[in-house]
Formats: sequence, C-alpha cells, structure tokens
Amino acid sequence: LIRLELFQPGLHFFDPNFYNELVTVHGLVMIFGVIMPAFVGLANWMVPLMVGAPDMALPRLNNWSFWILPFAFSLLITALFIGSGPNFGWTMYAPLSTLYGPPSTDYLIVAIHLMGISSVLGAINIIATITNLRTPSMKWMKMPLFVWTWFITAFLL
Repeated sequence: LIRLELFQPGLHFFDPNFYNELVTVHGLVMIFGVIMPAFVGLANWMVPLMVGAPDMALPRLNNWSFWILPFAFSLLITALFIGSGPNFGWTMYAPLSTLYGPPSTDYLIVAIHLMGISSVLGAINIIATITNLRTPSMKWMKMPLFVWTWFITAFLL
C-alpha cells in the first residue's frame, strides 16, 4: 500500500493523513513486532546450545515475555483503527509528534511499553542463562562471540 501511494507523483490513492498512519504503524510493527522478537527468539534457541545449558534459566519468565507480545501487537494494530490513528511517523520525532495526537496515540504508547517490557524480560532471562547455566568448563573468555554479543545486548536493555 505504501509503494502504491508512491507509484506516481501527485497520485493519491489514500488520504495523506491515512498514509502517515500506515507509515507509522508499518515501522513500529516491523521493528517492535517482527525484528526484535525474531532476534530474541534466535537468542532463546542458540544461547542455551552454545553455553551447554538444557534450556533457558527462567522458562516461566520466557513464557511471560512471549505472551505479552500478541497482546501488545493487537493494541498496536487497534491503534490504527481508533479515531484518526497515529500519524506522526514510526520515529515519533518532532514536529509531527509534538501536536496533540488522537486517542489512538495512547494505545500506541501502551503497546510500545508492553513490547519493551517483553524485551526486558527476555534480556533478564538471557543474562540469567549465561551467568548461571554455563557448563563448568566454559569460562567467560571461552564463550562464543554470539553469546558475548547477546550478554552485552541484554545488559544494554
């Protein structure tokens, strides 16, 4: 739909406001709803294998981290259909985000917070797995680079 609008200059398939809403929701869904969960899923699969652990250290926390995402994703999609929708771009930079937004902006902000909580819970689980479930023979400097990158990334979250 976004490419259809950009097909020819001056050609408008949508209202310009709806185009901004689509760009906003598309960017947030791709970053917070696809890329970040996919990378955390890759870490959930690879980190225990690389450190010699049978599973992640906190499986229930892992479950919570996963099941928060569909609820947050549904709030993010719902924001597109409430009122006029969030139309300030996926980066939420000024000047578009400084104007008072529609009620859907609140849904969008709650969804982003829930996705952030999910990421933090996943980061806690990765830190706990790497620090507590490494095999006794694997010292800190013997860990694979992938595990190190996820350990540092989890601390940054």
